[in-house]
Amino acid sequence: MISAQFLLTALVVVVIPGTGVVYTLAVGLGRGRRAALWAALGCTVGIVPHLAAATLGLAAVLHTSAVLFNVVKFAGVAYLLWLAWQTLRSGGTLAVSRETTGDPGRRIATRGALINILNPKLSVFFLALLPPFLSGDPAAATGEMITLGLVFMALTFIVFALYGAFAAKARDGLLASERAMRWLNRSFAGIFALLAGRLALERA
Repeated sequence: MISAQFLLTALVVVVIPGTGVVYTLAVGLGRGRRAALWAALGCTVGIVPHLAAATLGLAAVLHTSAVLFNVVKFAGVAYLLWLAWQTLRSGGTLAVSRETTGDPGRRIATRGALINILNPKLSVFFLALLPPFLSGDPAAATGEMITLGLVFMALTFIVFALYGAFAAKARDGLLASERAMRWLNRSFAGIFALLAGRLALERA
C-alpha cells in the first residue's frame, strides 16, 4: 500500500522546478499545449532507466564509478548546452515563436527523455528515495520498488502536464510582444546553461 508520506514526499520532489520542468515550460510557451504534453511524457519516460537502475542496484555501481558517472554527466552537460543554443537562436527547436507547427511529438518527447536519462544523479536519488518506504520484506522489495516508481512517474506526468498547460495558456499574452518573446528565449537559454553548469559540478 502506498503511504501518504510517500505521496507527499514524491509530490514535493516533482513540483520543485528542475530541468524537466524548465523544458516543459519552454515547450508549452513555444509550441502550445499539445507539444507540452509530449514534453511531459518524454520527461516521465526518461525516469524509467533510473528507476530500473535503483531497483536492480546499478545506481550503486554508478555512484562508485567516477568514470562512468562523469561520462553520463558530461553528456548531459553537453545536451543542456545544446538545448540552450536551440532556445536562443532564431528558428531554434525550443525558441518561443508564433508558429505552433514544428517538431513532431515523438521528437519533443525524445528530447525530454534524454534530459532525464543523461542526469546520473537521478539513479542515486531514487536509490536514496525509495528504500525508506519499503515494507522491509526482502521478497517483496522489487515489486514494491516498481510500484513506488510507477506512482512517482504518474505524479511526474500529471504535474508536468499542469506546468505545460499553464505555460500554453500564458502563451497568447506573451506572443503579443516581440520584446517579451526575445527576453523569454534568452531567459530559458540562460536557465539551461546554468543547469548545465550545476550538473558539471555534481560529484558521484
